[in-house]
Amino acid sequence: MIIKNFEIDKIKKSNSNLHLIYGVNEGIKQDLINNIYLEGYEGDTLNYEEYEVLNNIDQFISNLLTKSLFGNKKIIIISRATDKLCTLINDLLDREIVETKIIIKSSSLEKKSKLRNLFEKEDQLICTPVYEDDSRALNYVIQNFLKVNNFSLSQEIKNILIERSKGDRINLKNELSKLKNLSLSKNKISVGDVNKLSNLAENYSVFELSDNYLAKNSKKVSNILNENNYSSEDCILIIRTILNKSKRLLKIRNEIDKNTNIDQAISSFKPPIFWKEKDIVKKQVQSWSTNEVKGIIFKINDLEALVKKNNSNTMLFVSNFVSNY
Repeated sequence: MIIKNFEIDKIKKSNSNLHLIYGVNEGIKQDLINNIYLEGYEGDTLNYEEYEVLNNIDQFISNLLTKSLFGNKKIIIISRATDKLCTLINDLLDREIVETKIIIKSSSLEKKSKLRNLFEKEDQLICTPVYEDDSRALNYVIQNFLKVNNFSLSQEIKNILIERSKGDRINLKNELSKLKNLSLSKNKISVGDVNKLSNLAENYSVFELSDNYLAKNSKKVSNILNENNYSSEDCILIIRTILNKSKRLLKIRNEIDKNTNIDQAISSFKPPIFWKEKDIVKKQVQSWSTNEVKGIIFKINDLEALVKKNNSNTMLFVSNFVSNY
């Protein structure tokens, strides 16, 4: 059954032990898991990638059924899930799983996805889609953070943080945490303080790089690479930003393939595209075919795996990727 991400109480009251959370917004996924399952929890938490589960299903089920060191309570999180997990889920539905919650995280799942359909139709299962944050959602994140931590920011600073965060609530929260620490020694935080302290100003080039790569602005990409010395963390952010924007691009391309006008496809996209982005998004759409975008998504996933294994060469790998079309 489908339960929306804002219906936290409904999820908490559910008797379901299996919960699928899918979509591109990793920040909301983590917030949901923290607020619903991990807050105040003292039991065991086991983390798996899908391939680890599928490569040794017997061991996974054994770990699932083994009693926790903290009584019977246990949380299992499976990441990067695909339709390949359906057989296991059906098997688990026939088993008696007591005091164990299994959270399954996936990226965007199309309407025809077997995994998505299974979780949507079964009353014993919970399915929660999450979408990219718009400015209103990010403003709510800021307001909630300020309320919990008892300090304030001007609306100008809030707007700066929202614009520079480019829809990434994880980065936004990191910067708010820095400003919170500054507020302990300073009564009023200025725009200048934000620019000195915040990494979002530097990370702005990350989003510029991603946008210009997808728009095939090779000269601009080259200039950005020459002007910045990206850290390993920046490179991961570049990869994930390109991945998320490519997934958005694929959805728009799919609509255009159905004979939808390009401007209409962009204007009607959900969640809404920031008005400042619409021109470059249009150029991105015009620069790639649907199959080419699928190829980018495939290659960028491989790139992330490569970067994680070779941490010392991250900048080289990313530079080669964005410099070659």
